[in-house]
Amino acid sequence: MKLLRSSAFTLIELLVVISIIGILAALALPAITGALARGQMTQTMSNMRQLQLATQTYSLDATTSGDGPAWTTTNNQAMGFTVWQNNLTNGYLQAQDLAKMLSAPGKTPVNLNQIPVSATLSAVKIFAVGEDDGGNTLFACTYNYTPYTAPTTASPSPYKDKGIVVVRKGGDATILRAQQGTNANLVGLGSTTVGTTNAPTALQ
Repeated sequence: MKLLRSSAFTLIELLVVISIIGILAALALPAITGALARGQMTQTMSNMRQLQLATQTYSLDATTSGDGPAWTTTNNQAMGFTVWQNNLTNGYLQAQDLAKMLSAPGKTPVNLNQIPVSATLSAVKIFAVGEDDGGNTLFACTYNYTPYTAPTTASPSPYKDKGIVVVRKGGDATILRAQQGTNANLVGLGSTTVGTTNAPTALQ
């Protein structure tokens, strides 16, 4: 007599399949989250480049007309973070757009109705850059960079230890690994007219 075998899965077969799916999902998760973070950092880098271009534009106008300060310094002194924002919103960027550009995932969201934005709430640090500084001078980076101190996973800053978004005065922009935050990629690119040669001066 011919025995008929059921085509259904046994419990063991079902458990094996579920285990394999779980292992594959666990292996894929870091790659998915990493790609998401890289995409967010790329968007932030684009926003920071817009800030650099707007700052460069008003600086060129100020230099041409002689009506105002250039870049982020006044008489070789770092201007305030609020003063810098006011310069940008005086015909170069909409206030709401500026607030969005100063935001990034992982940092307390900027209140779009509270402009100018506080320097401590901004996800982007802006550094003192003078007219005579070279194009390699550090202009801006995400808030998870502090000179001489590598970011940690406990930091309440954008991207924590996943990477640091950097824009220089000349417009070059890049994403650095967190470990590079303390080496020559950043340290030593401070303004030649403000602060020291080893520590960039952030606007307050």
